[in-house]
Amino acid sequence: MTGNTQALLDETKELLVNTYATQPIVLERGEGCYVYDIDGKKYLDFAAGIAVASLGHAAPVMLKALQEQASQLMVAPPSFVTKAKVNCARLLVDNSCFDQIFFTNSGTEAVEACIKTVRKWAYDNKSKECSDIISFHKSFHGRSYGAGSLTEKRHTQPYFAPYVPGVHFAEFNDLESVRKLVTPNVCAVFIEPVQGEGGIHAATPEFMQGLRKICDENKIILVFDEIQTGVGRTGKMFAYNHMGMEPDMAAFAKGMGGGFPIGAMAAKKEFAQALTVGSHGSTYAGNPLATAVAAAVLTEITSPGFVENVARTGAYFRSKLEDLQRRSNKITDVRGLGLMIGIDTTVDIKKLPRALQDNGLLATQAGEATLRLTPPLIVTEAQVDEAVAIIEKTLKELS
Repeated sequence: MTGNTQALLDETKELLVNTYATQPIVLERGEGCYVYDIDGKKYLDFAAGIAVASLGHAAPVMLKALQEQASQLMVAPPSFVTKAKVNCARLLVDNSCFDQIFFTNSGTEAVEACIKTVRKWAYDNKSKECSDIISFHKSFHGRSYGAGSLTEKRHTQPYFAPYVPGVHFAEFNDLESVRKLVTPNVCAVFIEPVQGEGGIHAATPEFMQGLRKICDENKIILVFDEIQTGVGRTGKMFAYNHMGMEPDMAAFAKGMGGGFPIGAMAAKKEFAQALTVGSHGSTYAGNPLATAVAAAVLTEITSPGFVENVARTGAYFRSKLEDLQRRSNKITDVRGLGLMIGIDTTVDIKKLPRALQDNGLLATQAGEATLRLTPPLIVTEAQVDEAVAIIEKTLKELS
């Protein structure tokens, strides 16, 4: 570690609120699937900003969109129309089951928009008392009060109470636990098709189809949190495409912007129209710069063969990790969809990401003991082989 690195780490402790365990390196630049610290060390980035850098670092199509839009118009009041906003919305609608879009600045804000929309729709169409929401154990939907209230972490963070009332938690992949919570006052079910922070656990198609039936029978809105799974991450455009059914609404973010902050609430028209003039808004959301970049990302990901290649590379990655599991007694499970993969090991999860980082691979923790691997969607099989070799080396080094 150089003196310059240590000085910046010390200044970080002094100036920034300590809500994350600061890593002992200082990142300076990225290119494709690699990042470099200020000491010149190269890392294979299989964190990708937690499934954010979908096209990798310094993607030419993103840089071009940034430069062109920044030189024309960066911000406009949300009541004004821009080509960038319309183009981005059209790409989302044309490639999904949804009819209308509300842009946000983040995934958490997209969830907040969904919460307000389902409660407004129920108020207008069912009853004033119909405001309860069903979420799931091990869920994660964000850190604001609304999104945080749908997140099971609320149970381990009582110091932020009182949370938003009317939220009930069912068991993931357990239809009976959902049925037990259904009452006339339930307006919506919120679910991640693959639980990210909960440890990379995918819902089964049978469970999702059963959930769709329960919602239809009780006039309950089904909302998918596709913040981490959406826009190609799972080997299809959206994770619901794996499930043989469609949600009524969804929240998008992360890979949608490829690294530029943006999110969206997407909804079928019946529910989108619950939001009327003055009922919701956001100063920066849908700004020309963010939507121009997101449109460039979406254009790339919806191009012929892109998500199919993600599926192939994801299957290759899984197979290589399963081969490693058979050779090693330190991997206990490999799971996920596409390029959203979790592995459980016998190694202390508090030590594993740092040890991988020392060996040149960036990854993150999910759940209590899962290593999360979410490389850029442009990752190659050769880079997958490089990552698996680092994982194998690191597991051998750790007791």
